[in-house]
Amino acid sequence: MEFEHKSHALLPKDKYYIRVLRYAGFSLSLIAISLGIGVVGYHYSNSLSWLDSLVNASMILTGMGPVDTLKNDGAKWFASIYSIFSGVIFLSAVAVFLTPILHRFLHKFYLDDEEQQNRYKKEKR
Repeated sequence: MEFEHKSHALLPKDKYYIRVLRYAGFSLSLIAISLGIGVVGYHYSNSLSWLDSLVNASMILTGMGPVDTLKNDGAKWFASIYSIFSGVIFLSAVAVFLTPILHRFLHKFYLDDEEQQNRYKKEKR
């Protein structure tokens, strides 16, 4: 997935929207896989129901913290590792989602700035 160089024109809006959707899909799949890891981990390490595991994994993934008490050392180890993993994954997913948006903004800013510089050079002649 390459982005256009700063010397190239902006990507047409329809292709830009497709790019944003692709990156959003990747971000959502990253979050879904991470949530699945958490659900399975809580279910088997802490003997929680699937729904309770989903609640705990969702709360950890979004940075809110666990809901249920951890019953054993294995569950505490899992929750500790999953919390660190979740923090990194959530921030990474947000970064991936914002990448095409920020790229377009900076590309447009660069093109506008270059256009202004060219106008200024022409006026000086």
